[in-house]
Amino acid sequence: MENLMTAKIINGKEIAAQVRAELKSEIQELKEKTGVTPGLTVVLVGENPASLVYVRNKIKACEEVGINSVQHKLPETTTHEELLGLIRQLNASKEVHGILVQLPLPKQINEEEILEEISPSKDVDGFHPYNVGRLMIGNPVLQPCTPYGVMRLLESTGVDLSGKDAVVVGRSNIVGKPMAMMLLKRNATVTVCHSKTKDLIERVKKADILVAAIGRAEFIKGEWVKEGAVVIDVGMNRTMEGKLVGDVDFEGASMRASFITPVPGGVGPMTIAMLLKNTVVAASRAK
Repeated sequence: MENLMTAKIINGKEIAAQVRAELKSEIQELKEKTGVTPGLTVVLVGENPASLVYVRNKIKACEEVGINSVQHKLPETTTHEELLGLIRQLNASKEVHGILVQLPLPKQINEEEILEEISPSKDVDGFHPYNVGRLMIGNPVLQPCTPYGVMRLLESTGVDLSGKDAVVVGRSNIVGKPMAMMLLKRNATVTVCHSKTKDLIERVKKADILVAAIGRAEFIKGEWVKEGAVVIDVGMNRTMEGKLVGDVDFEGASMRASFITPVPGGVGPMTIAMLLKNTVVAASRAK
């Protein structure tokens, strides 16, 4: 009979709270030593309801740790040139250490150009080609927040990543690709799977570390998970009934994994915690 395993839950809320507590004392120290208070500016264009919620959460988290947060709310009709002008102003301001442009942007604005306009030293999302390039060569400064948070969750398990087979399902610039680079830096052997991967199930079955970031509700079945694997679920999907679920069948996977993140309460809280961390890093490096 198969050995029924019950995975340990990786509690993202608790780990994010630890990160915020560490940052609070770092910020205090930075203020005392240099007189600098880290400052994050969030730019929101339009009235996207999900974006409004995210921005509110980010500002609340900033206040909790002692980061000065400023919000620029621009109308849906803002032009590309107007937004570029604001970014340039923020780039020049000594008070602003981090600039975050909440995505998605309205269709008249070229997202890629806007992200490239943000000064790499203030790019707390870690999306600028300069920061992506530094991550690629293994010498990162500001790292994309979600995969950065995933690394902290993996650390909390105490599992040594060196030599482990890591499988990342999803190849987005925001999660999949940077995730692969971070795992590689920790000496894991990394496979990146995506919608065109032919033998996806076979590859997933070999994963000691599985990171699911494909954006499809409960796509990865429990029986695909290797016994004792560490499962990190980056997905956030709503079912027809309005329930929030990940990209992994949580019940099934929990029977086989050694550690697993829940949805919600796993990766989500870490993304904001690492955004705060990047802001503190940017402030401490500011000239």
